[in-house]
Order: sequence, then structure tokens, then C-alpha cells
Amino acid sequence: MVKEELYITVPSVFRCPISLDVMKSPVSLCTGVTYDRSSIQKWLESGHDTCPATMQVLPSKDFIPNLTLHRLINLWIQSSTLRPGSNSPRLLPATPPAISEVQAKLLMEKVEREGCVDSLSKVAEFVSCCEENRKFVARFDGFVEVIAGVLKRKCVEIKALETAVRILDLILSENGVTEGLNKLILKSNQESKFLSAIVLILQHGSLNSKIKSVRVLDSLALDSESKRRISDSQDLISILLQLLKTNNNESLNDAVTSILTTISITRSVRSRLIENGIVEIPSNSLTEKSLKLLATLSTCSEGRSAISSEPKCAAAIVEKLLKLSKTGTEDAVTVLWSTCCLNKEEKVKEAVVKGNGVTKILVIMQREGEGNVKMMCRDLVKALRAVCKDWCLGSYETKTTHIRPC
Repeated sequence: MVKEELYITVPSVFRCPISLDVMKSPVSLCTGVTYDRSSIQKWLESGHDTCPATMQVLPSKDFIPNLTLHRLINLWIQSSTLRPGSNSPRLLPATPPAISEVQAKLLMEKVEREGCVDSLSKVAEFVSCCEENRKFVARFDGFVEVIAGVLKRKCVEIKALETAVRILDLILSENGVTEGLNKLILKSNQESKFLSAIVLILQHGSLNSKIKSVRVLDSLALDSESKRRISDSQDLISILLQLLKTNNNESLNDAVTSILTTISITRSVRSRLIENGIVEIPSNSLTEKSLKLLATLSTCSEGRSAISSEPKCAAAIVEKLLKLSKTGTEDAVTVLWSTCCLNKEEKVKEAVVKGNGVTKILVIMQREGEGNVKMMCRDLVKALRAVCKDWCLGSYETKTTHIRPC
């Protein structure tokens, strides 16, 4: 027979503000705040001259035993104890936040001083607990700076870098975090150290860490200057391309494709990606993220030529054409329009017609309102007219409300 375990709730006043454990020897500072003796001694002996809870400077580091609270705690413990031979009750864990503000300050100091995995892991565990905790640390003065600082240090072990990235990834959606990180890293001329840490994770980190590091990097590319600073890292671009070529994890590939699309704002970056065979990769496994990248590449002549010369690309796009979101559809039509109407590639036109692309383009044209997508679809129909043998497109009226062959 399984014995039931009993739990009791600890009154918050009985917990030490630093350790969150029930106080064994409560003592009060001159500020009136009570702590467990061992916890406050460690705080003061480490060189602090402030009250951890209020951060007031202490005119005196002396403390006195809080005898009244000590008696209350002892009475509470005695009344909570079961009869001899029974199971002892367990204390309920502290409700979130699982660490106090004082503990957070101590952890931050330790992370800033040592960057150790143990302290970072405690922070990561706390942050991953719930939304309340994420908001707590995002508002915590200096928190983001300390975690970002780990990624700008030299000779930090990979596990610490991975944990720091995990923490940042968890709080990216909190108000002001990405802007703060952007200013701390990409606007402070320290991006080379940060990007070196990201490269190290991409080379030697776990799969999840690689995904998170790319997501963090992508979130920091808020403006053209930030994108340029990221794209200037030759090692980073090479590793991202290598990951796309050798990795078959969809989440990682989507993250990598997204950041490559984000930083492809200059012709030189796009040219470099094209020279390294970027067009061949999404042709084998087309996703909406890779369609966005292809649409970006198709804005330059080298990109259009590369897409046109890849035989699988147009066929893969046509096959997905009616299965995409509105944004994905726009990107797909943009790529087909760029290759068929701007480059006028006959092989691409043939691939589109062969995949029943004309019908699909007509369907898209009919369901779209007036706009760029509809205009590109009209141009595509005209460009494909000569190739299509089975449809009498010469008399097709693009303003009709029904699709039917003549």
C-alpha cells in the first residue's frame, strides 16, 4: 500500500529572503529586515555593505537575533510535526518566482564574476519556469547586460555559452529585450566577440543550442547597420551555409534560412550566397522560409540566373503553389515571375507548364484582390502562353470571375 505524502505550506515570513528556506536562526539588520544567520553572514563576508532586500547602505553590519520570530517558527514546526512513527510532512516549494530578488542579485554577481555553468543553469531553470519569471528577469536591472556579457568573454566553456543563449532565447519576446541586446552587442563595437561565441556554438554546441543561437542572432538584426555587422562575419556565413548543406533538421534549417534572408540586404551578400550554391539547397526541401530566401535572391540578376539553372527549383515551387500561406504564395509567385518574366528562361517556363502551373497561377489570380501578386500572375499567364499547348490562353480574360478553358 502506497503511503500518502503530506505537504504543508510555509508562511512567507518564515522564509529567509536570500535562501527562501525556513530560517533556523533568524537575525535582523538595522534596516529591520530579517534573514537566516548563515545567509546574511555569507552576504556580508563577500564584501557587501547593503541590505540585500532593500539595497540600503548599512551604517552598521551588526545584526541581532529575532527571538520573537524564532519562537514563532519553532511553535509552527512543532504544531506541524506528526505523531511518532508517522511520515514527516514535506514543505511545499516556494511559489514563483522560485528565487527571490536577493537571490537574483547574488546569482547575477556570480555570473558576472565567474560566468560559471552552475549559476547560469540556475538562472535558466528559473527563467524557463513560467512567464512571470521571464518578466521578472527582463525588468531586473542589469540582467540582460550580465547574460550578454558571458557571450562577449574570452575562454568561456561551451556549456556556459549554450546556457547564456538559452536564457536570452527565452526572454526575447519580453518588452525591450531585443532592443537592449542590439545596443549592447551590435551597437557597441563588440560584435566580433559575440559572433565568435555564436560560431563556437554552431560548431560544437548541441542541436537545440544551435537553433537558439541563430534565433537570438536573427532577433538582433533590427536595422541595416546591424544586418551589415552580422553579414561582415565571414566565418559565420560559411558555417551557416555549411549547416544548411549538411544538416537535415527542419527547425535548424528554417532558423538558418531566416537569418540568411534577414542579412541579404546587399548585392555582395546575395552574390556570396549564390556563389556558395545556396539555391541548390532549398530546391531539395522547399519550405516557406526557403521561399522567402529565394524571393530575396531573385531581386538580382545572379540570383535569377542561379534559380533558373537549378532544374528542380521551379518544379518544387509549382508543386507547393496552392499549399502555402498568403506570404508564402507571394514569395513563390515572385520567384516564378522573376525567372519567367524578367529572365525569360524557357526551361523554367516549361517546368511551370509541365507541373500544371498555369492552372494554379490562374487560381491564385482569381482569389487575389488587386495588387502585386495579381499583376505578377497576369504577366506569368502571358509569358507562359506560347509554351502551353493544351490551353487556349489567347482569349482568356483576366477580369473574369470563373476559370475555364475556351
